[in-house]
Amino acid sequence: MHRLPLLDDFGPLSPAAHAPVPAIASRPAQLVGNTPVLWIDEPFAPPGHGFFAKLEGANPGGIKDRPGLHMIHRARQRGDLLPGAPIIESSSGTLGLGLTLAGLTYGHPVTVVSDPGMEPAVVRLLTALGAYVDQVETPHPTGGWQEARRERVAELLAAAPGAYCPDQYSNPDNVGAYRPLAAELIAQLGRIDILVTAVGTGGHSAGIAAGLREHSPGLRLIGVDSVNSAIFGQPAGPRLMRGLGSSIHPANVDYNAFSEVHWVAPGEAVWACRRLARRHYASGGWSVGAVALVAGWAARTTPPGTRIAAVFPDGPHRYLETVYNDAWCAEQGILGAEPAPEPDEIAAPDACAVTGWTRCTQVRDPLGREPGPRAIRTAGVR
Repeated sequence: MHRLPLLDDFGPLSPAAHAPVPAIASRPAQLVGNTPVLWIDEPFAPPGHGFFAKLEGANPGGIKDRPGLHMIHRARQRGDLLPGAPIIESSSGTLGLGLTLAGLTYGHPVTVVSDPGMEPAVVRLLTALGAYVDQVETPHPTGGWQEARRERVAELLAAAPGAYCPDQYSNPDNVGAYRPLAAELIAQLGRIDILVTAVGTGGHSAGIAAGLREHSPGLRLIGVDSVNSAIFGQPAGPRLMRGLGSSIHPANVDYNAFSEVHWVAPGEAVWACRRLARRHYASGGWSVGAVALVAGWAARTTPPGTRIAAVFPDGPHRYLETVYNDAWCAEQGILGAEPAPEPDEIAAPDACAVTGWTRCTQVRDPLGREPGPRAIRTAGVR
């Protein structure tokens, strides 16, 4: 008979009692990886149910420290990035931190192209860490801020011969960077039945799922997207949430890997972030709240004993003036927006424009880049 994991199952309640001695790092890149896992139950799931959260906010800059370091390491190995050459890339924040860490590690100046939505605290942090932040002023008429940033990256690259852009949206090294994370989850949890991840560039959902399926071939992958995101076939529109969703269609998204997709609205993510903080102390930003909401639903609607892992990409600190600021959330009309206990459901990803938490068990590439019977995959968690 399955029972709820107890605190004593995961170690002593005394914070320091018998704790392993952490390794001593000689450089900051050695602090990336081997992040902890935390059991999450109420208020997202009742006793006897829950999910395991992989706390990637324990990395120095968040989950994208992994691809930042890996993409630059591989580019140097191939000779695509010469010693001391500039790195220029588009980012809403977290990859910028990862690339800044890579620039510090390998000796490259870093320019992060962002937009006015980047939190002032992140701009200041990137600058303090040695990066240069170049902000575009107006969105692209169809591709939004992401396409505007990509066009600016192209301009900067043309003006700086020898500069390198990792191109996180289509670089397979972005996907490959997450194989170690999959190995960590296998070592920590063993069998995993369901993986829940946010989807932005598509890197961590594709890389972690591929690694886990070598150990758990029956793994089901649930993608979590933002309303007004074009990734899975919804119409693109202005998005308040950063870190998940896209106005473009990143090539790294592995549509065949997903069993289903959920779209989440900003107020619903804020509700989940704050409940996580109050009940479990560990929380994060938009992606963390959206993933927790969906992982909790999966835990409620699957049999006891189903092992669910959810990836929390970052921590709460960069969101103190947004997600955790009552006045800001009230201005945006998202304060106190408690989600429904169950998502709405649509039969196809483009059946209608969704405005709140919605689920679809049919996943396909909206650009038809993978024709044939594997372009649509239908499955459910229930």
